[in-house]
Formats: sequence, C-alpha cells, structure tokens
Amino acid sequence: MELNARNQMFAAILGGVVSGARAKEGATRSELIRHCWIMADQALYFADNLETEQQVATRWIEKGFVIVDTETTGLGTDAEIVEISIVDCAGNILLDTLVKPSKSIPAEATAIHGITDEMVVDAPSWDGVLPHVVELTRKGWVAYNASFDARMLRQSGGDFALHEDIRSPECVMQLYANYNGEWDVRRRKCRWKRLVDAAAALKVDAGDGAPHRSLYDCNLTLGVILAIANGGAK
Repeated sequence: MELNARNQMFAAILGGVVSGARAKEGATRSELIRHCWIMADQALYFADNLETEQQVATRWIEKGFVIVDTETTGLGTDAEIVEISIVDCAGNILLDTLVKPSKSIPAEATAIHGITDEMVVDAPSWDGVLPHVVELTRKGWVAYNASFDARMLRQSGGDFALHEDIRSPECVMQLYANYNGEWDVRRRKCRWKRLVDAAAALKVDAGDGAPHRSLYDCNLTLGVILAIANGGAK
C-alpha cells in the first residue's frame, strides 16, 4: 500500500525517535506515537516555508508593501466596506476614508466599529474610492486576516477582482501564527490569534484610536510586522 506524505513523514520520524534518546526518557509508547504525529504534521506544515517569519516581514518592508484594513456592514457575502485605510511600512497614511455603502449599516456592525449611517452620509461611494485602492495596492499589500479584506474588496463592487495588476495579499495573521508557534494539534497548524492579542504579545502601541477602526488596526498590523522583522518577543 502506498503511503501518503503524512504517513511517510510519520514513519521516518518514528524510526528516528524510537532509536534515539527520547525512547530512553521513559516515555510511553502512546506518548512517542503522538509526539511523532505532531512532528510529522509540523514538518509538512512548514515544508514550503522557505523564508523565516522575520525574513518575510523584512521583505514586505523592503518591497514597499502597504497595509490594508477595512470595516464593513457585516461578514456575509452581501457585506460592503464602510471604511478603508491604507498605510505604508513607514507609517505614512496613504488612504483613510469612510465609504458610503448601498444599504444601511446594521446595528450589530455599528456595535463593533461604531460607524453609523449618519457618519457615512457624505462619504464617497466605493466606486469613488476604488481607483485609489487599485493604485496603492499595485506593488503588493498585506492585511491581518487578509482573505477577509480581499473578499470585501471584491464583493464591494467595481470589479476589483478584474484588475490583474493587483496581487493577492499576504496575510499578517498567518505570519504571526507561525512566528508565535503555538501548535493546534486538532487542526494541524499554528493557532491564529486576534490582532489585539498579537499586538499585546509583541508590545505594540498603535497610539490614539480604538480597535475595529481601520486606521488604528492598520497601525496595529504595522506594529506587528515591524516587531517580527526585529525579532520581537513572542
């Protein structure tokens, strides 16, 4: 029977562990087997990560990637952007604007980010903001939980997804998860953390503002990137 990659990795690790020092430390057979499965999962998880997390963060900075954060009317497939901010890795604010959605902002969304219909009544529509977003993200961009922001950019309208010169984002949440290294045995990957928790662990100070406003979250995300690039405390 042909073994899949996980089983092959497990078998290779088990052989080394059984014949090595760990087998002499009094570990039970079941403990050794679980340990080997975890090591196999970790080896496969990191197999394609040719850069260290510090190298990734440094590359983003050196390549001039920008940080994007959005606030929205919700989480679903019909949600729209109500605020977007973009900063560069030097902390310069490139875009910071409310956005008027096509429908009313639900109360449950306002309860999270504090943005009301009254606040966006004179804000530009997404069509008015989109050209700036396209231009600013052209060289590359990152976000914390990047798949969410990318989806919001696509579904807010204006054919964002059709701009072929816009790269797919890289994810700061994933970078921090790998850097932090807390292993989730059940999911077989490093555990994701909330932005505020990652920032707190790295002693990031974003200055004035509050979480769940796009500029503040951009600054928190930038702080996480800079801390990882500098090898900050985990």
